[in-house]
Parts: sequence; C-alpha cells; structure tokens
Amino acid sequence: MKIITDERCAGYSSYGHPENPRRVTATMAHLKEQVELPLVWVAPGKARDEQILRAHSPELLARLRIPEDFDGDTPFFENIVDYARASAAAALDALEAARRGENVFSLMRPPGHHATRDRAMGFCYLNNIAIAVLEAVATGAKCVAVYDFDVHHGNGTESILLDQPGAAFFSVHLHPFYPGTGGTNVGRNCFNYPVAPSAPRQTYRATLGRSLADLKKFKPDLIAVSAGFDAYARDPLGGGVLEVEDFHWLGQSLHALGVPVFSVLEGGYSRDLPELIFAYLKGVEGK
Repeated sequence: MKIITDERCAGYSSYGHPENPRRVTATMAHLKEQVELPLVWVAPGKARDEQILRAHSPELLARLRIPEDFDGDTPFFENIVDYARASAAAALDALEAARRGENVFSLMRPPGHHATRDRAMGFCYLNNIAIAVLEAVATGAKCVAVYDFDVHHGNGTESILLDQPGAAFFSVHLHPFYPGTGGTNVGRNCFNYPVAPSAPRQTYRATLGRSLADLKKFKPDLIAVSAGFDAYARDPLGGGVLEVEDFHWLGQSLHALGVPVFSVLEGGYSRDLPELIFAYLKGVEGK
C-alpha cells in the first residue's frame, strides 16, 4: 500500500476548527506504528495549472490568493493556494499509482469534494478528486467512477462532473444535511443514495451495499474514492451511525470489484480517524 502525504500539510490551522492538522499527523503516527500492512510513503509532486483548470475557473485560482474568508466554514489561510495545490497533486499522483496497479491512499489536507468550479466552500478549496478524474479522462481513461462515502454530499464533485463523458459519480450521504444537495440523481451520470438522518445503522449499511452493487454494474475501468470517515457513529460533525468494521467492509467491497482504485481523504473529524483509515486500508488490501 502506498501512502501519499506531506507533513507540511499540517502547516495551517484555525483555533477550534474541526479540519485541523491532527487529522493527518495522528493518522501518520498510527500508520507508522502498525505492523500489519507494509506501507510505502511518498510525497506528492506538483499539479499543473492545465490540470487544475479542467475542474476550476481561473477566477477561483486567483481568489485563493485574496486574504478574505470564503465562508463561515472555510477560512482564508496564508499560502492556502499552495496547500490546496499540493493536495490536488497528491490525488493526481494517486491516480497514476492506481494505473500502475498499486493500492494507494492520499493522506492530505485540505479535502476537496465540496469545492465547485468557481467556489471554495465546506473546508474545501480545490476539488482534488474531480481534478484527478478529469486528468484520467483526458489521458485515455474510458470510464472512471467516483465513489463518495463521506457523510456529506460531494456537491462540488457532482457539479463539476455532471454529464461529463467518461465519468460518473456515486454518492452515499445523509440527506437532508449539509450542503443540502444530493436528494435525487442528476443528469445522466450522477447517482445519489440519500440516507435519512434518523436511519439506523442497518439501513445505512444496506444503502452502501446497494450503491456498490450499482457501481459494479456500471463496470468502470477505474474507481476514484472520496473517502470521508464522518459517517462514523462518534464523529463530532457527521451524525452518522457507522462503526470501524463498516469502513473495513467498505475497503473489502471495493477491493472485491477487481478494478484499480485510488482513495483520497475527505472528511472525518473524530479522534478515532486513524483507526478508521487503517481499517479501510486493510480492507482495500483484501485483509
């Protein structure tokens, strides 16, 4: 298993903000202490403007340099454009590793799936997964599917990939819930699996199973996973009901599809995040 990360992504923070450096640093420490999975650690390369601009407008890239907060959840940080570009670069590197047949996880921040073509929002500045998927399509991939299991709907990914030839979007999430989208399927290629906030764990798990069955029927050549761990029962933001073993099962289920997979960290804000990621990685490895 390859882990793409850079400890420098812990270099920005806002007091009390849930999207904080510990999400990455604690996970790095946990993964380096474990002995069950052999891991290869690599730093991300660079994301070129042409790769980013397939998903985003030049105006958004310029806006990332203006020292004003984007919304109440998404502060401006000094050099946030560089942190965001590094996170996008890690997703692009994860794509290339998956194409080589490697299991790979991008352990970076900031996350990305709420960022739209023109707007940073919801802790997200650039849409890492959409940038990687559009790169895959532009460089020969015939059928790429995003599978998003974050508890929040990936509205940015959906809006960027809507009716994009060669790409599809599958999302399981609570609804109604932030950001308010994802109640129904959209266009020809965006498939949503909303779960009611009051639903029990067995219902959530059954919805995940149904989405995975549909993903298998879609027969993608490559799967890009927006791996959000905030559907965990003890996440302070998510309000979900899943347990550690459910994330392990998700990893195993994706492994069983027999298709190249790369995963990119999205949400997940509990102190148990390192354990959740480790369980998921073991599943992706078929363990």
